[in-house]
Amino acid sequence: MLTPIKAQSRVLAMLLIAATLLPFAAQASPPCTKEPKTAWLSEQLMKEKIAKMGYHEIKVFKTSGQCYEIYAIDRKGHKAEVYFNPVDGTVVQSNFD
Repeated sequence: MLTPIKAQSRVLAMLLIAATLLPFAAQASPPCTKEPKTAWLSEQLMKEKIAKMGYHEIKVFKTSGQCYEIYAIDRKGHKAEVYFNPVDGTVVQSNFD
């Protein structure tokens, strides 16, 4: 059984680890643009552009940092996680299964 001091030490250690890792979690998405959201393509226009690129079965479409991010199937049938520049719709980073 943990003594109160050991329990507090363990909680403190977990909080320190979480605080250390937080900046890394915040930078999970790549840098896509520095433009304000008023310059971004609308979600509808972006979805149309993504479909023309061959991505389908979009499971997730979200804003991630300064990017649009999707989880979908590419034209070759691979699962894809793709980050787009929301201003011009170009692919910034993609990961495939």
